[in-house]
Amino acid sequence: MERIQLTEDLSFSRIIHGLWRLNEWEMTKEERLELIEACLALGITTFDHADIYGDYTNERLFGEALALKPELRDRMEIVTKTGIKMKGDHFSDQSLSFYDTTKEHIIKQVNRSLQELGVEYVDTLLIHRPDPLMDPNEIAEAFVELKDAGKVRTFGLSNHTPAQQSLIQSRLPFMLVTNQLELSVSELKHFEDGSVDLCHENEMPLMAWSPLAGGRLFKDEQYAPLREKLAEIAETIGAEEIDEVAYAWLLKHPARIMPIVGSGKIERIESAVRSTKVSLTREQWFEILKASRGRDVD
Repeated sequence: MERIQLTEDLSFSRIIHGLWRLNEWEMTKEERLELIEACLALGITTFDHADIYGDYTNERLFGEALALKPELRDRMEIVTKTGIKMKGDHFSDQSLSFYDTTKEHIIKQVNRSLQELGVEYVDTLLIHRPDPLMDPNEIAEAFVELKDAGKVRTFGLSNHTPAQQSLIQSRLPFMLVTNQLELSVSELKHFEDGSVDLCHENEMPLMAWSPLAGGRLFKDEQYAPLREKLAEIAETIGAEEIDEVAYAWLLKHPARIMPIVGSGKIERIESAVRSTKVSLTREQWFEILKASRGRDVD
């Protein structure tokens, strides 16, 4: 599988496996290990986490599986996110959920993630959501301290606007390496608000979450015309499933978008991998854009 270079010594697999729903897949740790190994066999080496996933349990579930064969750590890249404090058992003293990008919270949660995952470092740490009260100097201090301690190799953002990305970058002595955004054939906002453009300008590869609109692409009535166009193009190019075409639409963009596949079903993961072999013409790409927007270009 193609690899996307983020820094001189760090690259991600073009397709990334997302662990957002890991706790819902009802797998034993042995079955989780089998899934990890199946991903690696397909060339998917990058795994996307967040401290809050699974109500703060999914990193531990992944770590339990990895502990069965710890040598696999050297064959993968681990991404995790922090910056959200969810109301619940983990933070039982809170009356509501809120964002926290203080230096103290970032460092505390990274240490927790390392413990839960059972690893000595993560390859990339992302700030999960924009925090209206963020102090970019404090975020920078946390990032530098974690990097100097060897606990995090690189840093990025998730769901941040171009202005927020520029603000945080302005305080750092090194480059951010990615911004994880919601991007799909049905979610075009970030193609139009400058988010994709800024990452492209900075030669920063993008991670795309919910690249199939969280599954709504396959069932919601509002996407029926788009599904029809994807099916038509799939038949034309010989793709097995419409999701291959949806992934290929993202992969064709020159900003080096890396879709995150959040499924525990190997057949769905295999379909995403097949999309890397699918080639769309420029006209087909714009046909899909038209079906999504409901209109031609101006």
